[in-house]
Amino acid sequence: MAAGASAGRGGMARGCRLLLLGLLAGLGRAAAPPGGMLYPRDTPSRERKELGGLWSFRADFSPGRDAGFAQRWYRRPLRQTGPVIDMPVPSSFNDITQDPSLENYVGWVWYEKEVLLPLRWLQDDLNTRVVLRFGSAHYYSIVWVNGVQVVEHEGGHLPFEADISSIVQGSPGIPCRITVALNNTLTPHTLPPGSIQYMNDKTRYPKNYFVQNIRFDFFNYAGIHRPVVLYTTPSVYIDDITVTTTSSESVAMVRYQVSVVGSTLYSLSLSLRDQEGKVVATGDGPAGQLKVLNPNLWWPYLMHENPGYCYSLEVKMQAQVNGALLEDVYTLPVGIRTVHVTSTQFLINGRPFYFHGVNKHEDADIRGKGLDWPLVVKDFNLLRWLGANSFRTSHYPYAEEIMDLCDAYGIVVIDECPGVGIKMPESFGNKSLQHHLVVMEELIRRDKNRPSVVMWSVANEPASELPPAAYYFKTVIAHTKALDPSRPVTFVTDANYALDRGAPYVDVICVNSYFSWYHDPGHLEVIPLQLTTQFENWYKTYQKPIIQSEYGADSVPGLHSDPPLMFSEEYQKAMLREYHSVFDKKRKEYVIGELIWNFADFMTNQGTTRVLGNKKGIFTRQRQPKSAAFVLRERYWKIANESSCLPPIIKSHSLFL
Repeated sequence: MAAGASAGRGGMARGCRLLLLGLLAGLGRAAAPPGGMLYPRDTPSRERKELGGLWSFRADFSPGRDAGFAQRWYRRPLRQTGPVIDMPVPSSFNDITQDPSLENYVGWVWYEKEVLLPLRWLQDDLNTRVVLRFGSAHYYSIVWVNGVQVVEHEGGHLPFEADISSIVQGSPGIPCRITVALNNTLTPHTLPPGSIQYMNDKTRYPKNYFVQNIRFDFFNYAGIHRPVVLYTTPSVYIDDITVTTTSSESVAMVRYQVSVVGSTLYSLSLSLRDQEGKVVATGDGPAGQLKVLNPNLWWPYLMHENPGYCYSLEVKMQAQVNGALLEDVYTLPVGIRTVHVTSTQFLINGRPFYFHGVNKHEDADIRGKGLDWPLVVKDFNLLRWLGANSFRTSHYPYAEEIMDLCDAYGIVVIDECPGVGIKMPESFGNKSLQHHLVVMEELIRRDKNRPSVVMWSVANEPASELPPAAYYFKTVIAHTKALDPSRPVTFVTDANYALDRGAPYVDVICVNSYFSWYHDPGHLEVIPLQLTTQFENWYKTYQKPIIQSEYGADSVPGLHSDPPLMFSEEYQKAMLREYHSVFDKKRKEYVIGELIWNFADFMTNQGTTRVLGNKKGIFTRQRQPKSAAFVLRERYWKIANESSCLPPIIKSHSLFL
């Protein structure tokens, strides 16, 4: 959910505009870097080394935020240029310390890690390639290895990497020093957008005081949020794999395309194995198709007794290099499933699918947006207890590790890019558009092979009523479809149906509304009429299926009121029931889904309507259920039982009591 402008506090000299805004603008890339972005896996030809743990950290509090560049902190160990503190990776840096200036810091921060590499990685004659990969870092990153710049990346939430072989090889026994400069400043042309506002009234604000304005309603956490790894491949290696699938009752076709880098003289062989390890199809060459008889299809959770079925596609490459035989092996999970959209239905494997799920955030106490395995597993256990079959990655791509579990558990995903808060007219210009296209390229490159991803979302609650929005979203959606013709594309709107200039280009209408909360607050009785009118207006105009992509109410845990009053647990329950009564009528026609806002309470910037964050979760931030969670659980299991062919033991949901 997006909201009005909010701010993160800070203070610095006006001269830092050049560094923060000019540098970010000048370094932006016009296109995504070429090549694949396969997730690092241990295979017979590949090794990986996790670099999680404690890193050295320093925020640049100099007046211009430019001391790190002026003094070239990357040239020598960070501890030699000034004080450092320990910072866990992955995590956001904001909530780790007791320093309030770091909580709301805007500007450059510096990370550093020294690591010894295995000797076998460093011998040139082994034809080994060493790669440094970041799962994500928010927002603009510059990375050095032993003082040599190896990569820059604009944007959080997506991976980037660099081949560092030439820097580290030939120096066995010497620590590899990795330095990262990270800037969390948001501008009108970043995704998400933002702006720096200087407060010039000297009677009210200190000298050089500024705020980071944002137009979204979640805390702008920053840091190295996902795993950092070093991994190896042979010097001739499998760079990318693209898989699409089609199926009928008795046969499936797995179409593949493999790219190899490092040589044009190589051979490729492919084996598709089922979950028992049996080879069910084989192929060779860089492109082709595998025929699978009597396939096990990938089904969503609660739509089949064996959801999330994935085969393993083993790709083996062999090449001759300087008289030596090099072999690279990569194994990719493959789910066989189809997606199709009609004017009234969303079909998975030819059967109608109804989204009964949630919106989420990567958000938790202390760690912020940092990947945390206990939290991830707890969330999936709660999703399955709830009977949720889907979620949207509001409002940015989630960690690859989370997406892996969606594939494995059969949780359907609407995969959303960081296009939240696109409200300012300048955020619809060519500069913003080019960056948006790059972000979609990076997202699709990362998630294109995931069976759980059934639809791309290119934005959340943009100002799509503005005139430039028509060309902007026509272009972004067309680009997305060109990159991946196999999936429908949407964006999530809160605009008036008659004014929305982007809606003509989407395949599914996703609409957010908060009747009796932001509109007519406290008046639950208006929901049936207003929600029914909303659905009928959208469908009459576009003749496309509709998902209620957000709805909900804040509730403070333990706050009770009867009759229901706003912010009580009773009001949240009552609102849900009013919405559900309309959903039940319209899902017989053209409504294909409902996603509650939100799965769990989450942190936001401070404001007079936010008491330690947004409280619209059906679970607390600590993942304890509110009363609304039980209302939703009863509903979701009822819907699942009505529409599935599950055995009675699963239908009773006793496994998750």
